[in-house]
Amino acid sequence: MNEYLSRVNAGYFYLLVAVVLGFITVMSFVFLVKSYRAGIRIGMDKKVLKKAIVSSATFTLLPSISILLGVIALSGTLGVPFSWLRLSVIGALQYELNVAEIAAQSLGLSGLRLDELNMDAFVTIALVMTIGILGGVFCCIFFLKKYLGRINKAPKKTEKADGDKQASNPGFGAHATTAMFIGLCGAYIGAYVGKAVPRDGSDWMPLFVAAVAAAAMAVFEYFVRKKGKAALDNFSLAASMLIAMAAAVLVCGIV
Repeated sequence: MNEYLSRVNAGYFYLLVAVVLGFITVMSFVFLVKSYRAGIRIGMDKKVLKKAIVSSATFTLLPSISILLGVIALSGTLGVPFSWLRLSVIGALQYELNVAEIAAQSLGLSGLRLDELNMDAFVTIALVMTIGILGGVFCCIFFLKKYLGRINKAPKKTEKADGDKQASNPGFGAHATTAMFIGLCGAYIGAYVGKAVPRDGSDWMPLFVAAVAAAAMAVFEYFVRKKGKAALDNFSLAASMLIAMAAAVLVCGIV
């Protein structure tokens, strides 16, 4: 292990992150107990409450696999403690990798390459990632109530020629979600296409991995929506990531 990795994986860093995550864990259990007691006070059946707790814990495990994959992906360059912290609180894999890459390139590096990183670069990348994610926190504090009011607003119904009400038009929430999703996909896929354009040093692997992941997700969506296999939805993201990663390893080994 080189000096840089030794420093970002230092024991005191693990301790600092463990304290933060320990506090969050304790807070979660406090809210769990308070919610359970509140359910008892309003007359809910204890069996129903326990079933809700067990089912929630069970369905949390599978989606968390994708978070673990994110920690593994980041830990090779940013160390385990920081990656563990960023993806255990309010971070998201798509955001963290993208922002870390942008921050590294803004420093003049070619990307998140271990042989180019140093502690100065690590501090800058960590600061950009942390400050960037706080935007969602402040938006929730100051604007979430008004935003939810728009989201939950009943969509308007259109009238047919005979005066009967027909199906509701999609509301603001549906349009906003679709627009954000298309924008996110456009940004990522556009970047991958740009890297794959034939030129010296072109890199088609990100585009290939994205295509494999999309195909895998499409298969899962088919079974969830068309075949009624709703349970698959809980680990479709993690499974698609694993399939795409395995395909990348296989193709790299062949090529």
